[in-house]
Amino acid sequence: MVDNEFGYTRWGMDWVRLAEPLRQTRPDPLLPRARSIARNNGVRTEAEGRIVRAHIHRGGQASVTHVELTPLPRPVVTALAPIVGRAPTLPTDEMYAAAAAAGLPVAPVPAAIDCSCTARTARCVHVLATFYVLARLVDENPRFGLDLQGYGHDPGPDDSAAPTETPRWTPLNTVDPAMYFEV
Repeated sequence: MVDNEFGYTRWGMDWVRLAEPLRQTRPDPLLPRARSIARNNGVRTEAEGRIVRAHIHRGGQASVTHVELTPLPRPVVTALAPIVGRAPTLPTDEMYAAAAAAGLPVAPVPAAIDCSCTARTARCVHVLATFYVLARLVDENPRFGLDLQGYGHDPGPDDSAAPTETPRWTPLNTVDPAMYFEV
């Protein structure tokens, strides 16, 4: 039996660190509730590429959480391929240690976090519960955590360029009214 139900592998612990960062100096009162929601199967996740949508039902409330992850840079993917391999093998803790020794950042980095709840913060109980569920899923299949960061996807022929991101929002001052209204 493992001591920690979330993040008992080194791959999964990176996801737990999103909910419990080391730089945090005081206890977060939302963490026990978030762990309880995740432990009691209150989170249903759907992953599509680098985007995870989680539907959380707690009591009479329902929330939808959206987590988008930044892709691993192309040089990291290239350097990680000999360590982890391209075949769908399960990465081990030894592979994680080899990647860390090579200086390869494999920890997930959220690009965008959004929740439909009224808390209006990126660290609401729903987002934290989603991180715990993702930690559990990555503990079961570490390759899933790499796939969420775009490891298994071919970004294209140019190895030197980082993948371009489309902005989620268009600033209003960049829109030309003449394009949308007839004068």
